[in-house]
Amino acid sequence: MNWLRNNLFSSPLNTVLTLACAALVIMVGIPLVNWLVLDAYWSGSTPADCPDKTAACWPFVRARFDQFMYGLYPQAERWRINLGLGLIILLAVPLLIPRFPAKRWLIPLMVIACPLIGMGLFLGGNFGLVYVETGNWGGFFLTVVTALFVLSTSLPIAVMLALGRCSSIPLVRVCCATWIELWRSVPALVVLFVAIIMFPLFMPEEIEIDKLLRALGALTILMSCYMAEAIRGALQSIPKGQYEAAEALGLGYWRRTFLVILPQAFPVALPQITSNFIGLFKETTVLLIIGLFDLLGMVQNAASDPAWLSPGVSATGYLFTALFFWLFCFSLSRYSAWLERKASVYKAQSG
Repeated sequence: MNWLRNNLFSSPLNTVLTLACAALVIMVGIPLVNWLVLDAYWSGSTPADCPDKTAACWPFVRARFDQFMYGLYPQAERWRINLGLGLIILLAVPLLIPRFPAKRWLIPLMVIACPLIGMGLFLGGNFGLVYVETGNWGGFFLTVVTALFVLSTSLPIAVMLALGRCSSIPLVRVCCATWIELWRSVPALVVLFVAIIMFPLFMPEEIEIDKLLRALGALTILMSCYMAEAIRGALQSIPKGQYEAAEALGLGYWRRTFLVILPQAFPVALPQITSNFIGLFKETTVLLIIGLFDLLGMVQNAASDPAWLSPGVSATGYLFTALFFWLFCFSLSRYSAWLERKASVYKAQSG
């Protein structure tokens, strides 16, 4: 009662606002619960199992779940996706263990292994595996591949751009600053259209680069520029005494940077890097514009099927997509917050 009195009913204005918010929650919450749970259809997997076209239709999600996850990837070859993503997770799990030995070698290993896994297993065409063109990639699988590829390639580039922008060499500093500001000022859709439509016009006719690879390259350029600014801000927060102490120990530029400065800068830049990665994870939906169907694209494609066409089916599909993205983004943000707490504790103990 004391908490309610102090936080919700501490003044006449707060009382009015609390009652208004409670009324709004009741007005919106009761119809939402009715639509989502009480009036919704839960069993079955055919359009006939959802006779009311306005209620939530969860059989639609059950019937098209494989399509949402794998896109148009051949069903007989989907074991390759499960195996490849399992190997990537197996490589990533040790990074989550604080005292895992030789952890510093895992990140370069993942940067090298992830593209090889993608080309060897997902694309196929070698070792007896059937070739699956990237136009058939889709669903949540395409979202994960895009996010992991862009993160693993853009982060090293971002570090080099941030170091270049902080360089004492004027030419390097100006070139890096110009590159970063140029791409940060261009909308993501424009960059995608340039990569998909205009880039092939400047290439010889006998050279054809896959559309997905061009889109990944465009997203890598954008994400590396965004993260470079976050890392540059973190580098500027490091006291000059750290640089001077490293120089006094006789460390050269690269050893000083990678052994002293960057380990202190990354915890500072971690919140912004995580925010950029969450934004990237959600922005993979823009691939729909260039004809690549991620999770959202597959939901829209499945909901447009005449057999399922109804407002309740479309709303259920969009809600499923929103919950799926929220689950992964929220989990990533919680892990990032845990890393920040660990870094702050370590800094307090060592400082």
